[in-house]
Amino acid sequence: MTQLRIIFLGTGGSWPTLKRNVSSVAIKRGSEILLFDCGEGTQRQFQQSNLSYMQISKIFITHFHGDHFLGLPGLIQTMQLNDRDQPLHIYGPKGMEELTHQLLTLGYFRPSYKIISHDMNNGDEIEFEDYSIRALKVKHNIPAFSYRLWEHQRPGKFNKPNAIEIGVPEGPLFSKLQRGQSIILANGKKITPDMVLGPSRKGRMIVISGDTKPCEELIAFSKDADVLIHEATFDSELEEIAKEYGHTTALQAAEIAKKANVEKLFLVHISPRYLNYHVLQNDARKVFLRSFVPKDFHEIEVKLKK
Repeated sequence: MTQLRIIFLGTGGSWPTLKRNVSSVAIKRGSEILLFDCGEGTQRQFQQSNLSYMQISKIFITHFHGDHFLGLPGLIQTMQLNDRDQPLHIYGPKGMEELTHQLLTLGYFRPSYKIISHDMNNGDEIEFEDYSIRALKVKHNIPAFSYRLWEHQRPGKFNKPNAIEIGVPEGPLFSKLQRGQSIILANGKKITPDMVLGPSRKGRMIVISGDTKPCEELIAFSKDADVLIHEATFDSELEEIAKEYGHTTALQAAEIAKKANVEKLFLVHISPRYLNYHVLQNDARKVFLRSFVPKDFHEIEVKLKK
């Protein structure tokens, strides 16, 4: 079983404060780290966490406001100073390739390891070995994406009594069938996984909203997600200001979570004006009880459903 953890490296919006750094969420899946947004100071946040930035394989930028990408130059250069030799992939809206080129030619710095940037379009879905990442265009004041990590379906539960009954001996052949591989018994009989496995099971799903006004498309995009990480820059009393600047209130984020039937909602991109995060958390819990405002360095494990 691959462990899946979410680490909130930066939960604030606009500019860093003493309590919250700006936007950055790390998802650690096994030994791989996927980074979603990289606001200024993200490399320092890594150093104060239990994570290693050298394990980052892919970075996904939601949009090109500074509090979401200005940490890239420092992080990239720090990786080089620590002798990184593995390639790094950076994904984002149209313009990501050009922006990456600009960031990599600041001053006298030139990368010694391979950095590959990718412009993405609305609806693009990138398949990796055990999961996919999909981009959804949302409603901010500039082009912006939400991202969804969705693990591939898992094989169904292994029916040991049934396997023994049809002649499969206990041992390595059990493991092969559990991995979805067919086997041949000593008597020449072929056993296929569907003969000993139950229905396939849904993989874990995590959605990161990025900066956005309430977006109907995000409801379908997040349907039945294990975790929705949604911006909640303001409380409900500042709904008009939120709308003007292309943001969502905590209450509106909770309404999206409820309609999407997600398991848990985590509210991020908190405005520096809020010294007491309970204002936002209480606002959201009026609609969706499983709403939380994480602090920087808060970690959660997303467990597989049985």
